[in-house]
Amino acid sequence: MGRKMSEKRWLPAVTAFFVVSLVVSNIIAVKLIVAGPFFLPAAILIFPVSYIFGDILTEVYGYSTARRVIWIGFGCNLLAVFIFWLSIVLPAAPFWRLGGFESATASQQAYQAIFGATPRILVASFLAYLLGEFLNSFVLARLKVKTQGRHLWMRTIGSTVIGQLADSSAFIFLAFFGTVPLGVLAIMIGSQWLMKSVYEALITPLTYLAVNFLKRAEGEDFYDRRTNFNPLRWRD
Repeated sequence: MGRKMSEKRWLPAVTAFFVVSLVVSNIIAVKLIVAGPFFLPAAILIFPVSYIFGDILTEVYGYSTARRVIWIGFGCNLLAVFIFWLSIVLPAAPFWRLGGFESATASQQAYQAIFGATPRILVASFLAYLLGEFLNSFVLARLKVKTQGRHLWMRTIGSTVIGQLADSSAFIFLAFFGTVPLGVLAIMIGSQWLMKSVYEALITPLTYLAVNFLKRAEGEDFYDRRTNFNPLRWRD
């Protein structure tokens, strides 16, 4: 049996890192960066971290706890999007200047370009997030039982490869289908999936350190042998 939620001292911190990595990634995703031959959203810097913390949550606390945190992240991101939208629609002060912009109108346009997002992009982002995170957590939980807790590296990388493929495919397809040639869509999906998966593989030693520390500190190492994997449930 796992420990009670109130006894999980480090769970709030892990949840906070998970949520922050998710919200920040959505803010900085508007910028495209160059990474060798790839053109990627700046969110590649931190979005994969949410999968790493998703792995940690499932490995240490179990799927049910990870499921609640995934929904908490979804709610926090939804709140952030609403606040961004509200701050955009509120009238700007006539004397407001953003950075080097010369007028309130120009400042408002720049602000909206950063914090505004089209409904299609938002829907694609939310759906891809839920699909990828839940698939990642489910695969990791099932592999842990199958391997009897061995080969953590294989389980974290394997679950991320599957989850990130689902996330990248769903987001790129839903956000850009009909506006970008299919060949380009495939390249975009493949490059994002590859970079995120490589990110997970490179960070595996840190994942080991975090998992081992939390298992000792919390006295927790949950196995999802009788778990209901319905993503819509809140309680066990």
